[in-house]
Amino acid sequence: MTLVDDPVSAGRIGLPYDVEGTPKQALTLVRKGITEVVPQDRRTAMVAGTQSTGHAVDGGGPWGSFPANLQLVPGTGSAAPGEVAGPAADAAVAALVAGVRRGVLVTDHWYTRVLDPRTLVLTGLTRNGVWLIENGEIVRPVRNFRFTQSYPQALAPGAVLGIGSHGVTLPSAWEAASFVAPALHLAAWNFTGGASG
Repeated sequence: MTLVDDPVSAGRIGLPYDVEGTPKQALTLVRKGITEVVPQDRRTAMVAGTQSTGHAVDGGGPWGSFPANLQLVPGTGSAAPGEVAGPAADAAVAALVAGVRRGVLVTDHWYTRVLDPRTLVLTGLTRNGVWLIENGEIVRPVRNFRFTQSYPQALAPGAVLGIGSHGVTLPSAWEAASFVAPALHLAAWNFTGGASG
């Protein structure tokens, strides 16, 4: 898996500098599953003995810098960054589903909350469709689930079995942020119960 934060390339939103006036930089945060760099603002850079990467945000003092233009790089045969959902993205999901013996297809997570900021354990709910997959085919819808999952654990080397070939722009509640990700085939995800609705 490769994760980049690129606030300055074409198609991105926001200003080319952060709230401290530092020019923003494109960063490869994770390359092939290995962390390369972390975003910095002036305060965190001073503590780390490095320079700001232009990732300061208003009100970020207590928790530090924030990468607001994240893209999980699609697998081979990828389309342009930020491609919206469409037939090609649907075909990429179908290709991933074909490799699943038994699992679930989750369309969306919502109402996510951080339970442990050190291990990045989050909890949340599924929504907008969850389907049972058996022998590479979607067989029926299932009810929504609650999950409690460490994201780094779910995305660790060897835990990602497939990466879709087309990135989809994901909605953000914060107008100065944009996120792009392809579909993923994960070895495991910790569903902790059912969800009403």
